[in-house]
Amino acid sequence: MIEGRSSGTTGDDRNPNAESDGPADLHQAWFTFGNHKEFPVSLKAGRQELSYGDERLVGAFVWNNIGRVFDAVKVRWQNSGFSVDAFTSRIVLPDDNNFNMGNDYNLFSGAYLTTKKIPKNTAEFYFLSRNDGPGSATANAGSFPPFEVPAPFARDIYTIGLRFKSNPGELGNWDYTLEADGQFGNWKSTATSPRQDQEAFAVSLNAGYTFNETFGTPRIALEYAFASGDSDPTDNKHETFDNLYPTNHKFYGYMDLLSWQNIHDVRPIITMKPHPRLSVALEGHLFWLADTHDRLYNVAGLPRGGTTATPGTGFGINPNYSGFVGGEIDLVAGFNVTKFASLEAGYGHFFRGDYLKQTWSAIGSQDADWCYLQTLVRF
Repeated sequence: MIEGRSSGTTGDDRNPNAESDGPADLHQAWFTFGNHKEFPVSLKAGRQELSYGDERLVGAFVWNNIGRVFDAVKVRWQNSGFSVDAFTSRIVLPDDNNFNMGNDYNLFSGAYLTTKKIPKNTAEFYFLSRNDGPGSATANAGSFPPFEVPAPFARDIYTIGLRFKSNPGELGNWDYTLEADGQFGNWKSTATSPRQDQEAFAVSLNAGYTFNETFGTPRIALEYAFASGDSDPTDNKHETFDNLYPTNHKFYGYMDLLSWQNIHDVRPIITMKPHPRLSVALEGHLFWLADTHDRLYNVAGLPRGGTTATPGTGFGINPNYSGFVGGEIDLVAGFNVTKFASLEAGYGHFFRGDYLKQTWSAIGSQDADWCYLQTLVRF
């Protein structure tokens, strides 16, 4: 399989431009060897997307103008009840106007088991290993994919996790998804600082009810997501959860302001299909910091501001501030024009919480609005 890609923008004078990777590049190029109908083991090698579970930790990030791919080798063992992937990879760095190469300072590996042997559920168990060296990659600054910005720190972070999801219709009108993760290893924040022990965890739970006999088959759901933050930046432990390589756009607000790090997120959701071609989603978010001794992290997993900002003039670590970051409300509608083309429109509003008001008290802050219109044509 070979897939090319051209990513660009109009009216954007940034140079380098984080949304541009042109004029053309190789998005995917891989081959597979094996047939699970005849033998349980197969091989997939080359430049490819990696996607597991709901993509909270590993995803292709297709919402982004460039997306995310890896130079990877993956072996799969599969039978009627189980499948196990074992892979090793290097993330590919966008390099505008040049051929994209894998990051030699990054190694991402893992094993991922999926089974439907548990009644009424699909269960997944996994081990993920992220090993980053302290070197800087040779690509245009500003064009790096989220969660792979070059920095002097190094990390060896290991994630053990599980995910349970109810099979459609097996629980009547109810459904749920549960994911939980623990991390260990070590983290080095600067080139000269000592390594800290990684001790972090995260959990998410989504439970919903679908009114199958009601017009539009509405589904009402409530989701809670938590990821640990660092309780003491001066000790020998690093307790901030590492979000790895996710597709965060689907989970923590469509305005893409936050990630699964040092956060509590309470998310009510209403979805419905008033017409076979039309889908509508309305959802809200309430965000709190998990620990005010840690930073607020943006959608790319990077701390907003730093540790040296004067209180009231910008992001920093301020333990005495409120932990309430704010709230967001999003409305998204999608319409399938034909089987080849679709439209999608969305609007979001972010309400400042006390944490943001205190963080910017000396300068001032405002709520934020955001909207988009998207057209997708399939060939």
